Amino acid sequence: MIRARTLGLAALASLAAGACVSRGEPLRLRDLDGELRDPLAARGRHAIVLLFVDPECPISNSYAPEVQRLAAEYGSRGVGFELVYAVPGRDPETVRRHVTDFGYELPALLDPEQELALRAGVTTTPEAAVFLPGGELAYRGRIDDRFFDLGKQRAQPTRRELREALDAILAGRPPPVERTEAVGCPIPALGG
Repeated sequence: MIRARTLGLAALASLAAGACVSRGEPLRLRDLDGELRDPLAARGRHAIVLLFVDPECPISNSYAPEVQRLAAEYGSRGVGFELVYAVPGRDPETVRRHVTDFGYELPALLDPEQELALRAGVTTTPEAAVFLPGGELAYRGRIDDRFFDLGKQRAQPTRRELREALDAILAGRPPPVERTEAVGCPIPALGG
């Protein structure tokens, strides 16, 4: 039932994302200091990676070291990284504690109304959405294939799709794969 619900949410999110990613109104979300920010504002960057995470998702939490490695490596090459918390009801203190506990040194945004999640088309944590400076969604999906199904993981990933997408973008090419299915915890729908 969870997988069917996730797939249904994915289809709805894909439609919503396709309708508003490139031409949508500027989106403003609150960060942990309560400031409103547009997460898709390029600010001189080659790409923006939004990483949808959740403190209560063990798979999401297991990716914290890799997320930090990616941010360190690609941040110095002009790629912005931000954490996004899109599960309804996550309060700023819980998110702040999660950021601290996992040693994240990335900006964190709260998306309680799931506007950014819908715009990006994400349905799972952890899931990455890579936007180009013009607001075009270039890649959405898993960080890598270490987790290949719920409860099933490899010791090391065999594919690193987020890295592959970023390498291609920085080389002026489209990502080799634009969409992959993320494995993790479903983001509950508002009111669901």
